[in-house]
Amino acid sequence: MRGKQSESKYKVNNEIRVEQVRLIDEQGKMIGIYPTREALKIASERDLDLVLIAPQADPPVARIIDYGKFIFEQQKKEKAERKKQAQQQLKEIRFKWRTDTHDFNFKVRHAREFLLEGNKVKASVFFRGREIMHQEVGEELLNRFIQELSDISKIDQSLKSEGKRISVILAPDKAKIQQYEKQKKQENQS
Repeated sequence: MRGKQSESKYKVNNEIRVEQVRLIDEQGKMIGIYPTREALKIASERDLDLVLIAPQADPPVARIIDYGKFIFEQQKKEKAERKKQAQQQLKEIRFKWRTDTHDFNFKVRHAREFLLEGNKVKASVFFRGREIMHQEVGEELLNRFIQELSDISKIDQSLKSEGKRISVILAPDKAKIQQYEKQKKQENQS
């Protein structure tokens, strides 16, 4: 049971300064509306804390719980929500217009990993000097790249020429990824 002042957004035990509260027990069942002193007495008899969880309600809602456990659960929920909100990153893969087959396959493998992790992939072909005259070779390379990854991705931004480079952005396609992973699992079992 807590005795000291809390530093959180919840008022606990003697910090609660309202006349009466709607009391909820440790199982989450509503007991009724009680004067705050009586609610504190009930909580201390059960060797738990009285935590004001909804101060704006009329009357305010207080719950009888183990405060330390309650804070731990709240932090766990917040962490899980932040994890869900993790933003998608844009990973870039760079090619030269005369990229070798081995290098191409290596970069496709990396792009596949990025897409399976849920990140977008920007593939770019860079041209130097007069190489820009071979732009169709770069487009062909990127089309091959798109084709290699079509089983787990969709085109987010189609081929686009930006100065001395051509690029495309691929985004992970969740339905295709699930199908791909299911297929991989079946291959591993047989």
